[in-house]
Amino acid sequence: MASTLAPDQFGPTVCVGEILVEIVATTVGNGFTEAQPLVGPYPSGAPAIFISQCGRLGGSSAMIGAVGDDDFGRVNIDRLKRDGVDVSTISIDAHYPTGSAFVRYRRDGSRDFVYNIAMSAAARFGWSDDVRRLIERAGHLHVMGSALSVPSARDVIDRAVDIVKARGGTLSVDPNIRKELKLHEATEKRFAKLVAAADLLLPSGEELERAAGVEGEVNAIRRLFELGVKEIVLKRGAAGATYFGRDGDRVEAPAFVVAEVDPTGAGDCFGGAYLTCRRLGMPAKEALTYASAAGARNVTIRGPMEGAGTREELDAFISSTERRS
Repeated sequence: MASTLAPDQFGPTVCVGEILVEIVATTVGNGFTEAQPLVGPYPSGAPAIFISQCGRLGGSSAMIGAVGDDDFGRVNIDRLKRDGVDVSTISIDAHYPTGSAFVRYRRDGSRDFVYNIAMSAAARFGWSDDVRRLIERAGHLHVMGSALSVPSARDVIDRAVDIVKARGGTLSVDPNIRKELKLHEATEKRFAKLVAAADLLLPSGEELERAAGVEGEVNAIRRLFELGVKEIVLKRGAAGATYFGRDGDRVEAPAFVVAEVDPTGAGDCFGGAYLTCRRLGMPAKEALTYASAAGARNVTIRGPMEGAGTREELDAFISSTERRS
């Protein structure tokens, strides 16, 4: 089960997409139709959470996106810098505010979001000489499905995939498309093309079947390998996670038992940890353990990336936390 991904020394993992702040309702209920207490701002955005975890684990990492010239933007850039992420290609927009997401949890654990992406700095970045130079030395590109709802991100991703793959780099895709982020038909086709080009696919639940275009887990896994995917890690939440290799290898990773405070960002931390561990040379089983720990640790702290762990923090978490049988 040697890694199919370009090693970390080949060049940084680059993530492209929305950078947001998250404001969280402290009450449980449906939506935002009445005044209620809120906490935040927390640095957020699925691509930013993912790359934060990459950096905290010691992987070479960089982020492409944009924030406003405001405190919300500074919260994000300062956090990513502290996590070891190269922020040189995060542009600062003087005219639009940093993107935002308001989230409220329902009693069944599902979430309602109110986003401001389209009319924020999060949607206003693009290809530049600095971006080109970063992509030309990148070893790996990670794409979040949520970023495909942002036209500027789509353009950068389209160019970056070809350059990274041409130089021997690799690609990972996390479908991560929320119900609030509808994709046009052309974007759905772009998503299918990215899946077929992916060396690593990181779906959750029904995203596996959506990515494959067929029903049933076994059929979906078979179809994805036929399309060209090299390895698949299926995130199952409290049921753990499963690695599938093209050669038929399968590894199960039981979930850690934790008290959930805030599940937002768990899948992004899981993916960032798994990818980084694989690029650092770990076998799939060990990478899955760190990924599961990263996701579980993150849900124990309010804020979408507040629980992202360093190698030392995750080692301590693994040694002290029970896993489901």
